[in-house]
Order: sequence, then structure tokens, then C-alpha cells
Amino acid sequence: MRIGADPRALRVAPTKRGAIERAVRVVALFEAFKGVLVLLVGTGLIALRHRGAYDVALALIEHAHLNPASRYPHIFLDAASDLQNTRLLLIAAGAALYSAVRFVEAYGLLFGRSWAEMLAVLSGGIYLPFEVAGLVEHRTPLHAAMLLANLAVVAIMLHALVRKRAGLQSSP
Repeated sequence: MRIGADPRALRVAPTKRGAIERAVRVVALFEAFKGVLVLLVGTGLIALRHRGAYDVALALIEHAHLNPASRYPHIFLDAASDLQNTRLLLIAAGAALYSAVRFVEAYGLLFGRSWAEMLAVLSGGIYLPFEVAGLVEHRTPLHAAMLLANLAVVAIMLHALVRKRAGLQSSP
């Protein structure tokens, strides 16, 4: 311990560091969850390829006891009938790529990699303007929760990056 160093400051730093590390782990698990969710959706799209998208859409409408001739179910059926195998495969490939990025980011965050923290800040920051616009257009609890969750992720990751950089600069 350095002469003149405040012992209370030494006790606070590890606790604060531990809280930040736990928050980063929560973000990593959140990113992995998003990757799993999108991967499941992509897998479902591939399954649609083998069973017609129109048939699945019609079954969903019937299950919900909706009238297929009414406006919104009809729009849904038109969109389902317009999906071709190529488009479904492209959407599924995009979902797989998105999932891969989320899994790599989660891995990097779990193992304390700076590049993963930077990726989390950038990928979270990209969505913020769209989420603000979505909240302005549709004032729903879901839009508010999505914006708050993304703001929390960006804030946690920025804080972790700043602390890591400050620690690297103060090292001899």
C-alpha cells in the first residue's frame, strides 16, 4: 500500500469492480439470449419452407378465431403467400448471422475482452435512434422497456470500457 493512500478507497474499488463485472456478465447473458431467440425464429422460418407459409398463416388465423376475409388477417395471408423459398432462406441466413454476432459478443463479454465491450456499445448505440422514434410513434410499455434496456446496456458497457482504459493508463 502506498504511503498516504486512503484504505477506504481500496475497499470500495474491488466492490465496485465486482458490481461492474456482474453487470457485464448480465449483459453477456442478455446478448446470448437474443442470439438464441433469433436463432429459434430463423429455424422456424426454415421449417416454413417445408410447409407452406400460407398454410401456416391460415392455421394461425384459424387458431386465433379470426376471419381470414377481414382486413388484417387478409394482409397477413397476402404477405405469407408472397414469401418465396429464396426470401425465407435469406431471412433465415440473416437470423443466423445476427445470432452468430450475438454469441461472439456474449463470449467476449464473459471473458472480459475489450473488443466485445466496444461491440456491445456500438451495436446497442445503433438501435437507440430507432427505439426513440418507435417510442415517440408508439407509446407502449414494450417500446419503453426496449429503449431502457438498450440504454442500460450501452451505459454499463461504456462504464466498463472507461474503467478498463483508466486502469490500463494508471498501470506502470
